Amino acid sequence: MNDTQAKYPQLRFKGFADPWEQCKLGDVAKITMGQSPNSKNYTDNPKDHILVQGNADMKDGQVHPRIWTTEITKIADKGDLILSVRAPVGDIGKTSYDVVIGRGVAAIKGNEFIFQLLKRMKTVGYWTKYSTGSTFESINSLEINNAVINLPKEHEQNKVGKILSYMDHAITLHEEKKRQLERLKSALLQKMFANKSGYPVVRFEGFSDEWEERKLGDAVSISSGVTGDATLQDGEYRLTRIESISQGTLNVARLGFTNKKPDQKYLLNLGDILYSNINSLSHIGKVALVDTTGIYHGINLLRFQMRNDVDSEFLFQRLNTTPMKNWAVSHANPAVSQASINQTELSKQPISLPTITEQQKIGSFFKQLDKTIALHQRKLDLLKEQKKGFLQKMFV
Repeated sequence: MNDTQAKYPQLRFKGFADPWEQCKLGDVAKITMGQSPNSKNYTDNPKDHILVQGNADMKDGQVHPRIWTTEITKIADKGDLILSVRAPVGDIGKTSYDVVIGRGVAAIKGNEFIFQLLKRMKTVGYWTKYSTGSTFESINSLEINNAVINLPKEHEQNKVGKILSYMDHAITLHEEKKRQLERLKSALLQKMFANKSGYPVVRFEGFSDEWEERKLGDAVSISSGVTGDATLQDGEYRLTRIESISQGTLNVARLGFTNKKPDQKYLLNLGDILYSNINSLSHIGKVALVDTTGIYHGINLLRFQMRNDVDSEFLFQRLNTTPMKNWAVSHANPAVSQASINQTELSKQPISLPTITEQQKIGSFFKQLDKTIALHQRKLDLLKEQKKGFLQKMFV
């Protein structure tokens, strides 16, 4: 690409044709390097000055007060951009407050276009060339001021900044909605299943009977998978592995494969539950509901097959509650080479069950809630992908 081509973005608003001007960041934006106050002046009093030391003080592109100080060294005004100058270098956010800035950040007075431009510079690894090879990843005042950027006229800057800001706002809204739904689900998982009294705190209308306590082994048939190696790339038959469980689902992209056809008894059925009873403590107690056909039950996961009076969606959600997960971790034996839960001990685990009708009602409710959460996640992924494309094509 020659110099003439390099001055024009691939994607542009109508009415703009002028070349972008190459300049240095310090020529168009005032930059203030941070200076940390004495640690003895740090406080947890919100009436003192907010201190921004680094990336830990920013979340979702905004300053989130965490530490305060009585000493003023260098400051950033409300609306300034905050750039992380120490590991991780290049993270960028905004401040909605007047803040004191420590040596881990720099304050930049720039518009929305500059903010989005700095985001892109982080994404494409612009700062890496300055920090690679150093003992402690960082960038200095000279490197920031001399950063080479390309700028259009102010009107075009405003247009580009506005559309990207709108996308950021939409992403934030979907992220917050998803978090709210996840918090709601977490709370309901604790309240819609029976406690020690035999009754749940929250219940659908029309149900009042006490839940029946049974052993897990009486509610499901528990079995181990076929033995044998399973590679990631080769083989005709698909096998489950520990890595196949991802966020409560069976991730088909992480299945293993074998060329030797397993016995038909290992073929998973829709509605089976896979339970991780072996591997590291971080994997213990993870569950996945089988929603894909043509997969065989591999090693290191237990298979739960429902009895006639047990709803798979209900049990899947039940196993995802905090008490059940805590039980799984507490009963794992970390003394062996791989932490594990004894299958016999697992089958004796008590579990409370309502009637099958109430189970189905609860299972259906959480299934719909999961679908709504997944919908927001898909919208988020789409928006982020669109934003990524705009950042690549709307800048020189």
